[in-house]
Amino acid sequence: MIKALGSTAADKPLAVMDIQRRSPLADDVQMDILFCGICHSDLHQLKNDFGGTTYPVVPGHEIVGKVTAVGGDVTRFKIGDIVAVGCIVDSCRECSPCRGDLEQYCEKGTTYSYNTPDRHLGGMTLGGFSQTYVCREQYVLRMPAGLDPAAAAPLLCAGITVYSPLKHWQAGAGKVVGILGIGGLGHVAIRIAKAMGAHVVVFTTSPAKVEDAKRLGAHDAVLSTDPEQMKAYVSKLDMVLDTVSAKHDVNDYLKLLKIDGSVVLVGLPAEPLEISPFNVVKGRRSFSGSNIGGIAETQEMLEFCAEHGIVADVELIQPQMINEAFDRLEKGDVKYRFVVDMGPLK
Repeated sequence: MIKALGSTAADKPLAVMDIQRRSPLADDVQMDILFCGICHSDLHQLKNDFGGTTYPVVPGHEIVGKVTAVGGDVTRFKIGDIVAVGCIVDSCRECSPCRGDLEQYCEKGTTYSYNTPDRHLGGMTLGGFSQTYVCREQYVLRMPAGLDPAAAAPLLCAGITVYSPLKHWQAGAGKVVGILGIGGLGHVAIRIAKAMGAHVVVFTTSPAKVEDAKRLGAHDAVLSTDPEQMKAYVSKLDMVLDTVSAKHDVNDYLKLLKIDGSVVLVGLPAEPLEISPFNVVKGRRSFSGSNIGGIAETQEMLEFCAEHGIVADVELIQPQMINEAFDRLEKGDVKYRFVVDMGPLK
């Protein structure tokens, strides 16, 4: 048994509990967890906003750890390596998406770091707010040298969540990319899109974040509540990466797209979003979505971030501060990502 931080109900705080990890199998990597980021989707899962949480739940899917044991068939990792585990810890490896390195779309069901059926122990998987983690080698990531492991932890979800669509929609030189929202996802997206060579325009409802967007590397920042500022970008953007996890009007941003442009949703609002047909018919525009990335692409993202010196802006907290951190996250009181130092968990 090991210690973890979990919750037993939607209205209960996180508390220390004992959980079980499997003994390493032949293709397993076991690690002591050093750091684990807090994602906005963790908040949704704790509160059962999506209706699928099984309690007790141990969140955490932005995991950085140090290898303490490896199975006999493991070839890519050794004891002492600094490694990472993101959202995906297993998949069928047989369907077309899995064969195409798109394990996040596994037709038989992706196994996530927590709150999905555990193929080995039964019950549900339990996440990274814990002392250790055990994962199949194929789903373990190598943390590149030079990246601060605490500041890099959010890349395991926030980083790949924005990198994958920016790459898929070909953000780069000559493209004008809008980033909607400056939070845990948005602030990383600004840095990645700029490193890809795109002209980056940020849209925010917060006057205070207009200047911060430029500090993060944006070429321009627009106060989306100002109609004149918004009008200046009508039909000017190749894509808008929508990172907002609350209900909002996406029609305002569909109007900003060039012909064949797309608003790509990566935030997870708990309520449906409405789209006016005229805003997609005009200009052959689209409203799309993207869900994290596969293992190979996540490793690629980590290498890209290491090459360009990209990490998240983080506030490092101790385990006993985790409920306060979730309360602040719900209020938007973080710039821009909490990371838990899991070492002191006893």
